[in-house]
Amino acid sequence: MKKTASAPRLRSANNSYPNGNQLDSKQLLAALTAFKRGDFSAQLPDDWTGEAGKIADTFNDVIRLNQRLTEELTRIGRLVGKEGRIRQRASLGEASGSWADAMASVNSLIEDLVRPTREMARVIGSVARGDLSQTMATEIEGQALEGEFLRTAKIVNTMVRQLSGFASEVTRVAREVGTEGKLGGQANLKGVAGTWKDLTDNVNLMAGNLTDQVRNIATVTTAVATGDLTKKITVDVKGEFLELKDTINVMVDQLRSFASEVTRVAREVGSEGILGGQARVDGVSGTWKDLTDSVNFMARNLTRQVRNIAAVTTAVAKGDLSKKITVDVKGEILELKNTINTMVDQLSSFASEVTRVAREVGTEGKLGGQADVRGVAGTWKGLTESVNSMASNLTAQVRNIAAVTTAVANGDLSKKITVDVRGEILELKYTINTMVDQLRSFASEVTRVAREVGSEGKLGGQADVRGVAGTWQDLTNNVNMMAGNLTAQVRNIAEVTTAVARGDLSKKVTVDVKGEILELKNTVNTMVDQLNSFASEVTRVAREVGTEGALGGQATVIGVGGTWKDLTDSVNFMARNLTNQVRGIAKIVTAVARGDLNQKLLVEAKGEIGELADTINNMIDTLAIFADQVTTVAREVGVDGKLGGQANVPGAAGTWRALTDNVNRLAANLTTQLRAIANVATAVTKGDLTRSIQVEAQGEVAAVKDNINEMIRNLKDTTLQNQKQDWLKTNLAKFTRMLQGQRDLLTVGKLILSELAPVVPAQQGAFYIMDKSGREPELKLLASYACREEGGLKASFKLGESLVGQAALEKQRILLNEAPSDYVKVSSALGAARPMNIVVLPILFEGEVKAVMELSSLERFNSTHQAFLDQLTESIGIVLHTIEANTRTENLLKQSQSLASELQNRQEELQKTNLELAEKARSNLAKDQFLAMLSHELRTPLTPVLASALALESEPALPQEVHESLHMIRRNVELEARLIDDLLDLTRIDRGKVQLNFEVVDAHILLQNALEICQAEIDR
Repeated sequence: MKKTASAPRLRSANNSYPNGNQLDSKQLLAALTAFKRGDFSAQLPDDWTGEAGKIADTFNDVIRLNQRLTEELTRIGRLVGKEGRIRQRASLGEASGSWADAMASVNSLIEDLVRPTREMARVIGSVARGDLSQTMATEIEGQALEGEFLRTAKIVNTMVRQLSGFASEVTRVAREVGTEGKLGGQANLKGVAGTWKDLTDNVNLMAGNLTDQVRNIATVTTAVATGDLTKKITVDVKGEFLELKDTINVMVDQLRSFASEVTRVAREVGSEGILGGQARVDGVSGTWKDLTDSVNFMARNLTRQVRNIAAVTTAVAKGDLSKKITVDVKGEILELKNTINTMVDQLSSFASEVTRVAREVGTEGKLGGQADVRGVAGTWKGLTESVNSMASNLTAQVRNIAAVTTAVANGDLSKKITVDVRGEILELKYTINTMVDQLRSFASEVTRVAREVGSEGKLGGQADVRGVAGTWQDLTNNVNMMAGNLTAQVRNIAEVTTAVARGDLSKKVTVDVKGEILELKNTVNTMVDQLNSFASEVTRVAREVGTEGALGGQATVIGVGGTWKDLTDSVNFMARNLTNQVRGIAKIVTAVARGDLNQKLLVEAKGEIGELADTINNMIDTLAIFADQVTTVAREVGVDGKLGGQANVPGAAGTWRALTDNVNRLAANLTTQLRAIANVATAVTKGDLTRSIQVEAQGEVAAVKDNINEMIRNLKDTTLQNQKQDWLKTNLAKFTRMLQGQRDLLTVGKLILSELAPVVPAQQGAFYIMDKSGREPELKLLASYACREEGGLKASFKLGESLVGQAALEKQRILLNEAPSDYVKVSSALGAARPMNIVVLPILFEGEVKAVMELSSLERFNSTHQAFLDQLTESIGIVLHTIEANTRTENLLKQSQSLASELQNRQEELQKTNLELAEKARSNLAKDQFLAMLSHELRTPLTPVLASALALESEPALPQEVHESLHMIRRNVELEARLIDDLLDLTRIDRGKVQLNFEVVDAHILLQNALEICQAEIDR
């Protein structure tokens, strides 16, 4: 502690110190006054001597001690009160007496303040750490809290209890809602208010909101899982649940958009043949974006592959063999690509060779050329060989014709065509040979014109033979006229056939001709008409079958024959085949839609239609197997009760695989659930009530599971209750048989305690019997069990004394739990222990206490034991009453025997007294007559007095004193009348004719009436 500066010394008024051994009272008074004001700087001089010096030193020591006390209190106040250093204590060093007591009081005050604060800090610290099991003790270190400390402790403990209850309820609601999935739970806290009430309401509001939100989300997600995309989350939410709601609703919209788009693309690509379609699902991402991209990727691949194949086949159809399928494909599409590319290569090679041979033979005039197409087979090999055969024949024929025409051109008309030919070439051979014969006499011009017009096909040519005349001139003119006519006719026919070749069937041959040319004209025109009719019919059939869907249409082209008849028949055959095939497919699909899976598509078809028929038949087989398996599983599980069945559909995939798996999962779940229920039911049938159904289930199966488990619990409780009742009835019957016929109370008491102790069980017992022989009824010790009678048990109890007397007084059982350690001991040779339960049982018979039995046990008396004891006491009461009745009967028998002898003696005395009684009777008769007359005389004036008093009492205007006097008169008259009746009763008593009327009398009123009668005498 910091040393204080030396305080100034007080001087006298003249500024000088007094003599050393003299006391300056003024200076002392000034110092005391400053000390009183709390100024510890004023001190007396330290140079005084003698008694004055001792007074000055003592005063200065007191000043310094007070100053140290002040500084110490200031330090403690700062350290403890402000800095929170509650372990600091005040100290004055070697101070003693009241100073030490003052310091001790201050330190005790600090300690008293700190102890509750520490306890409160401990509890609040536990609360802050989440430990709500700690409470603030109301007694700290043996000192009970009082006043504000006790009130604070109760407030803190109430807060902890409320926090504990709040935490427990919030934890339960959180566990039910967040972990166990039990929605709808609510926190129930009784007695809370303020913030805790608001917190509870907020928790319940949160749980209610969560319940509504989760159930709404579950409804929507369940609908999505079942394929219903029409539902959305409609519950009002905020925050992350709002984001979840928007997310799920957007997911539903995207799923609906995704399903719509995928369906549209599948319909366009797979059904309508519209390639290039793409699914557009705005705003999707993740798996749905991947699915959309996968669908679009598949559609793009199919589009690219089919379009590439179509481009190549179209190019082939147009004669362009330079294109090949280049798209990247796999699987069967790859096989198709390789097949088409191989076909294009072979066609290209074939066309190249045929073109080369045609060019060499037909254009370049290189005869003898042969087409060499390697690796071809089938039709292409046949075509190659046909082309080569044609080239060989043409080479031989043309070379022979060339030789003849060369000879004719050289003027050598002696040669003829000798090659073996047929058809038009044969006609040409004949024509040329005839021409050669004729041209022997014609000039070179006629030969040239005939060659140009008849052989080379150069129409419009004219023979120009200068200087000829006569027959050659006529021949030349005839030849020229023939060439002109042929030119006009052939050109007209060529124009019509060219138009027909271009698909224009509106033109006809109009040139004026005769003969065979006329027949050719008519034939060509007829062909155009038939082609018109054929085209119209084929267009009609194609429109009806291919566009309008009107199956069964046939093309009717009248008068056609040959190739056109074959074409018409082919078209009709194709229409019939398509009609039969489509109708067969429709019939099968309709049967499948109606659930008939026994029919098959038996139409004859090839190619893609054949593949379609096989696909439909395979689908029907799969559906039939699926239906049969599902029916089998349903019959085995649902009808035959054969659990464990599974549907096996080989080759099923996609939706059918998913349906099969769902059916199998359903059957497996039902099997697991029903077997669990059967096992538990079998165990219950065998009497095992410890089992319960533990299988996971939902919906009605969960309700069945809960009902069966509840039934088992009820059966278990009922069985236990029945066992208790059986035990109760068995032991009651045992004690009834055992006590039947007993006649000695002591034997009964000992027998009851010895037999009852192992049954209840009880380790100690005492039996007190009611004794009413004294002035007051007492309970006296009759028998005991495992108790020390000398000094351990009291011999008797009065009613209301101790628990034994109180139980007899109240006629109610008294059960004592957790007896104190020094109350009573259950002992044996090995040790001793205090009992856990003590029960005091009054034994009654028809509401009358016969005895009291007290039992103590190291175990708790359960409800069955207590019920048994209650019923047993009734039986014991009957037994005790029976023994008492038998005892009384025996005593009465003995008394009757003694009375009989006395009666005989008395009869003799009675005969003597009868004579005396006869005399008394005569005197009593005279007395009775006197009393009768006296009572008549006394009763006669009482009647009008009583009537007048009653009449006056009914008057409300009389004063209160008068009413009271009238009331007293009426009561006295009634008493006098009753007294007269009592006098007459004496006569009746003497005659033995009196009749007793028992009635309840209020003692207070009786006493008040007596006092009023006496009061009148006293007042008088």
